[in-house]
Amino acid sequence: MAEIKLVIHAKGAPGLRLLGLGPNFMPRKGLLKLQQLLNKHAFWAKGRSERKLRRLLAGSTVVVSLWHNQEMIGFGRATSDGICRAVLWDVVVNGNLQGQGLGTKVVEALISTPSIKNAERIYLMTTNRSDFYLQLGFKNEGCQTLLVQKPFN
Repeated sequence: MAEIKLVIHAKGAPGLRLLGLGPNFMPRKGLLKLQQLLNKHAFWAKGRSERKLRRLLAGSTVVVSLWHNQEMIGFGRATSDGICRAVLWDVVVNGNLQGQGLGTKVVEALISTPSIKNAERIYLMTTNRSDFYLQLGFKNEGCQTLLVQKPFN
């Protein structure tokens, strides 16, 4: 496989969010490619509009993308107060490329940034990939309960 480039975007990912930039600050239709990656390989993020993607990127402390040539093949983001808590969100790798260490690269890039690694706790939620995160040092916190509120429309 040709070289894979890891991009750690500026806070809020303005280049990706506003200009669609990819590796080397080159226009790559990055927002569209993110939307395609999520639609195809992230059941929880299917159907997110470009508007929603822009907003979630703008509110992210850290954004990471993986590229193979002109294709976005991996993505992840995190939010943090930089002191007490951080949360990983939307970690995804093209399903055809899973098992090659690419997800590990995304997670390690996220948790190695100062605003995430300095937090007392890093949280994440996963539906069916807990084994992957356990091998990266995350622990199942059995004493906590996930509570969800869906707003009424």
